[in-house]
Amino acid sequence: MDNNNWPESGDFVVCTVKNVVDFGAYTTLEEYGGKEGFIHISEIKAGWVKYVRDYVREGQKIVCKVLDVDPNRRHIDLSLKDVNEHQKRAKIQDWKNEQKAEKWLQFVAEDTKTSAEKMGEIRSIFMEEFGSCYTGFEEAAINGKEAFEGMAISKKLAAKIADIAQENIKLPFVDIAGYVDLTSNSPDGIDIIKKSLKSATKIKKDDDVRIDVTYTGAPRYRIKVIAPDYKTAEAVLKKAAEKAIDYIEKKEGKGIFHRHIESTKA
Repeated sequence: MDNNNWPESGDFVVCTVKNVVDFGAYTTLEEYGGKEGFIHISEIKAGWVKYVRDYVREGQKIVCKVLDVDPNRRHIDLSLKDVNEHQKRAKIQDWKNEQKAEKWLQFVAEDTKTSAEKMGEIRSIFMEEFGSCYTGFEEAAINGKEAFEGMAISKKLAAKIADIAQENIKLPFVDIAGYVDLTSNSPDGIDIIKKSLKSATKIKKDDDVRIDVTYTGAPRYRIKVIAPDYKTAEAVLKKAAEKAIDYIEKKEGKGIFHRHIESTKA
C-alpha cells in the first residue's frame, strides 16, 4: 500500500480497534496501510459515555467517518457516532468486495505470470477508470474483455480478468427474449432486414442494458435483452422489436413480434 495514501475528511473507513483508553480508542485503518486513527470519547456515541469499553473493544472491526487528517503529524481524527447502520453495512460490503478483487488480481498474476509491478499498473488503471478494483471485475463480468477496450491492458490480461470475473461474480441481472419475423420482397431484402435488426440494437437505453440479436431460422430472429430487472428488460425488448418492425415496414416489408414461441408437437 502506498505510504502516502491518506483518506479525506468525510470518507468512511474500515478500522480495527487497537487500544481502548479512558478518553477514546486508537485504531488502525485497514485500507490505508494500517495508519493509525483516534476516536475521542465524545465521538463514540451521541450522549454521555462513561466507559469506552462498553461500546468498542480491542480487535473489533468498525466503520468510522473521517473528521480530520493531518499527514504532517500522521494523525487522523475519527467518529463512530456519525456512521449509521446503512452506511456501516455499505462500507463493510465495499471493503469485502475489494478484498475479493485483490485476490482475483493475484490469481490473474499467477495464471499469466505477470510481475507485481505490472499488476500494480493494472490496479491503478482499475482505480482510475472504474473507481475500484471490484467494479472493474464487475464490468468484465458483464461485458467480457471488451470492458477494457482503449485501456493499457493487454489482450491476454483482459481475457484472463474477464474469465475470473465471470467465474466469481453472480450478476444481479435478468435476461429475457422475444422473437421477430421479418420479411421483405425487395431485391435488397437481405440488406433491409440486417438494417432493421441493427436499428433494434441502437435504441436508447441505459448503459447497464444489453441487446443481442441472433438468427433462429428464416424469417425468425431472436432478440435477447439483459437488464437489472424484468420491468426494464420487458420495456427494452418491446422498444427493440418495435424499432425493427417500424424500419422494415417503412421499406415495404413485414414484421411481427412474438413475446413467446409456442412449441409444437407432432
